[in-house]
Parts: sequence; C-alpha cells; structure tokens
Amino acid sequence: MLRGLFRTKNLDDILAAAGGPQFSLRRTLGAFNITLLGIGAIIGAGIFATVGTAAAGDAARPGAGPSLMLSFVITAIVCGFTALCYAEFASMVPISGSAYTYSYSTLGELVAWIIGWDLIIEYAVGNIAVAISWANYFRTLMGNLGVDIPAWLSTDYRTAAKLAANNPTLYAQDFGGAPQLFGHPVIFNLLAFLIVALITIVLVWGIRESAGFNAGMVLIKIVVLLFFIGIALYYVSPAKMAQNWVPFQPNGWKGTFTGAALVFFAYIGFDAVSTVAEECKNPSRDLPIGIIASLVVCTILYVVVGAVFTGIIPYNELVQKLSNEQAEPLTMALDHVAPAGVQWPSTLVAFGSVIAHTAVLLVFQLGQPRIFFSMARDGLLPSVFASVHPRFKTPHVTTILTGVFVGGIAAFASIDEMVDLTNIGTLFAFILVCVGIPILRMKDPGRARPFRVPLGAFFLPLLGAASCLFLMFYLPPASWWRFFGWLVLGFAIYLSYGYTRSSVGRKEGRPERTPAPLKLAAVGFLVVAVGLFTIPHDLGPLAMMETTRDATADRHDRAIYGLIMIALGLVTGVVGTLLGGAAARPGAGEPERS
Repeated sequence: MLRGLFRTKNLDDILAAAGGPQFSLRRTLGAFNITLLGIGAIIGAGIFATVGTAAAGDAARPGAGPSLMLSFVITAIVCGFTALCYAEFASMVPISGSAYTYSYSTLGELVAWIIGWDLIIEYAVGNIAVAISWANYFRTLMGNLGVDIPAWLSTDYRTAAKLAANNPTLYAQDFGGAPQLFGHPVIFNLLAFLIVALITIVLVWGIRESAGFNAGMVLIKIVVLLFFIGIALYYVSPAKMAQNWVPFQPNGWKGTFTGAALVFFAYIGFDAVSTVAEECKNPSRDLPIGIIASLVVCTILYVVVGAVFTGIIPYNELVQKLSNEQAEPLTMALDHVAPAGVQWPSTLVAFGSVIAHTAVLLVFQLGQPRIFFSMARDGLLPSVFASVHPRFKTPHVTTILTGVFVGGIAAFASIDEMVDLTNIGTLFAFILVCVGIPILRMKDPGRARPFRVPLGAFFLPLLGAASCLFLMFYLPPASWWRFFGWLVLGFAIYLSYGYTRSSVGRKEGRPERTPAPLKLAAVGFLVVAVGLFTIPHDLGPLAMMETTRDATADRHDRAIYGLIMIALGLVTGVVGTLLGGAAARPGAGEPERS
C-alpha cells in the first residue's frame, strides 16, 4: 500500500511553515471585522433566493410551509455544533486553510487533500451559482429603475436553449435581438463575469480594503432585511400572519427537514472566516468570537424573515405563485401585499439582494485562494499558488486564478442543481471538522486551547457530525453522484502530483517524480470520475441497476456506458495504486521520469 497516506502534519510544523517571511500575510483584522465578514458570507443568495423553494417545495421535494422558521432553527443548531468545532480549531491553529489545515493535523494527508478539494465546491462552485444569481437580480433591479439590460448579456446559453425549446415565443421576445456568430446567437452572462472580475480586483488590492468594503455591504443588507420585516408587518397584521401559519407543517416533518437541508445554503459562510486566520490581529480570541457571533446574528434574522415571509402569503397560494412566476421570493411577496402600482418596496429589497450577493461573492472569493495558498505551501499544489504580492501582501496568483475560473464558468454555466452540490460538499467538510476535535484532543491533549467545545471532546462534535450526515440524507441523488465524481477526480490529481511532492512525503523519502504505476492509477480514477459524471444523476443506486437491465428504459445507454467506465477505472486505479505503493518505497529503485 502507499506509505503515509494518513500521515498527519504536526501542528508545530504547520505554525512554523506559516511563519516564514516569504509566506507572510498582513494582520489587520479584529473581532468586529471577523464578525462582519461572517455575516457578509452568510446573508446572501440563501435567504434571498432559496427561501421560496424551501417554503413551497417543487416537483422533487416537499415544502416546509410555515415550518420554514423551524427549518432555520434546525439548520442553525446543526451549524452551531460545527461552529463550536471550527472555533476550537481556529483558536489552536490560526492558519489560512480552514478545514483543510485542521484535517491535515488530525486525519492525515489524504483526508486533508480530499477536504481541500471538496472545499472548492463550497467556495468556487458555490460562487458560480451566486454570480449567476447576482446577474439575474441586478438585471431585475435595473429594469425596475428603467434601465434595460439585454437578456443575451445576462443569461447563459443553456438556459436560453431550454427557453427556446419550452417557450419559443418568449425566447424570440428576449433573445431575438442577440447578435449572430456563424449562424448562432451570441448569448453569455457578461454581468456575472464582470462582478467576479470587480471582486477579484478588490481582493488583490488588499485585505483591509476588502474588509472595509464588506462592512459597508453588511450594514446595507441588514437594514434591507429589517426593512422587509417592517414593511411586511405594515401591510399584513400579525393576527393575519398567524392565520396563514395554519397548517404549520403542510408536508409533515419530511417537509420541515427537507426545507432545513435546502436552507443550509443560507448558512454557508460562517466557516469562511477561518480562512483569514493569518490576517487576524489576535486569532485565538477574534476567530471564535467572529464565527459564533455571526451565526447567532444571522439565525435571529433568518427566523424572523421566515416567519414574516410565510405569514404574508398562504401556503397554497405561495406554491401556485412560485410555480408560475420567476421572481425573487421576497420581492414577489411584497408585490403580492403592496397596493397596486406601488413598486418601491420591492425595488429596495431587490437592491438589498444585489448587495447581499456581492458580499457573499467577496467573502467566498477571499476564502478559496487561501485554501489553494495553504495546499501549495504544503507541496500538494505547485509553489506558485503560494505566492504573495510584494506590495499588497495578498495571495494574488490564486486570487486571480479563482476569479478567472469562477467568472469564466459563470458566464456560460446554468445555475441548475449547484445549490445542492454546494450543500453536500460543505456538509461533508463539516463532518470531518467535527470528527477532528476528539481525535486531536486524544493525540495532543496538552496543547493550549484558548477556546474549547463545551461538554467534553465527544458529545457535541459527534452530535454535529451525525446531524450533518442527517441533512445530507435529504439531498437528491444527483448531488451524491456528482459529489463522488468530484472527489474521485481530486484523488486522481493527488496521485499524479501531490503524493510525491508534498512536504510530508519528502520527509518520508518519497520519490521526487511520480512513478509510472501511480500515473496509471491516476488515469484509472479519472475514468471513474468521467463515468460518475456520465450516468443519469437523478437515479438512485437501485433505479440505476434497473435501468441497466432494461434495454428499453430511458437513458439505458448512458447508464451502461457510465457503469462500464466506473468498473474499468476502479480496476485500473486499484492495481496502479498497489503497484505504485511498492515503486514509491524508499530504495525501490530509480523512479520513472515524468
């Protein structure tokens, strides 16, 4: 077997590596800045966009109805368990890298790589969805203000193609004026690309400037949410809202728990503040305060917004409205209760939605480069990823690369199912963080812990891991297939590069070049990933087997080809890994040249 896959990195070595002058970041943030960054990351697309689907449901999931407010509480409790674990780790290991760094010190190199790769789903892939959503809301806001932005500059091609198939008349109305290139209409989301480019420039400029920019946006969107609550209470009395809360659970506990799994997207972000640990003045004190305070503030706001939103419109009417209208849930709710012709309340809330999305983009675009930064510092990625700008003291290379990746894909990708994919990747990261607390308490009991998870090393951390797994159960099969495919793809990259080049591996005497068997294994696992991305993602394992056995079934060929690739890739990957383990042992001979 490969040596050292689960070799952990000593915390003292991690802290020492971060202290080198060539890898030094500027420490300028206090507890208040950290709290605002957390609020900036949490309040965003989730509360402004997913609240409608969580309450009303859709064809694939039951809605929570008025129990949406209970869904928010359930998700807050789950996140609270994890937040305590993050706070303990952040106070002990004030290093950029978040769950990646924590996993390296507790669960080993392979798990650290997996979690670092998985965090790309939370930060970069999640930000693609946020950027696309930002573009939609910005265009709506400009339209309300009388400025018409062409649909072909604010929509991706796949979404336009679906509209052309389902509603040719509306497609001709929205995209008939698009320019032609070789007979094909030019359709791309320029707005999504531009907002990511702007955020990238701000982040390269400096962390202090980024934090100040975020503080202004946080203030605006909190005021806007409070305005939504106030204007809703002005239009609809509390007594009337109470009537609309009946039945409280129209789809029972399944609807409530499904709503909790969906609104989890509204809580993603409190962990992002741990990625700026090296830029805190007093990380052992400031990070726990910022993580927990931001989660508490946002939970209170979410529960009140959920109560008001479900109190404005009766459940049955909400289901009908969301099935026929493509609009922001909160602005739609205000338009429903406002007098005819009065649009300024919904316009103001739409403005707050744009600001909220911008703040989330800022914090997540700030977090992803610092994950790459830490992985490169450990040798798992090329050293250029750990470059720090000589003047601004920011990880400019990874910041620019992340901006190009997110902005480029957001310009052409659709938002379909990205929320669920982001949720499952983040919940998986949370599970590993929770499991890491009892492991490190046993491995290194004497280390100073300025903040400790209360009630011992096992109770709350393991409860947090179990509750995260519980929410994952309510996510659709498509999320699971794509998640496994993404992890296997990452494992292929680790075998082909990170295993032989990691700093821990070098100390163990691993070869400097990747042995040929490991290259073969990487190719095999790459084929597995392609197979997982090929199979029909809306089918569970049993339905997948039935589809492969029935030659007349819809998507029979896709299921067959995908499973064949998975089987062949697994055999190749396992054989290559076993042979590579022998080739990678010190003294096994001269390694293959790359």
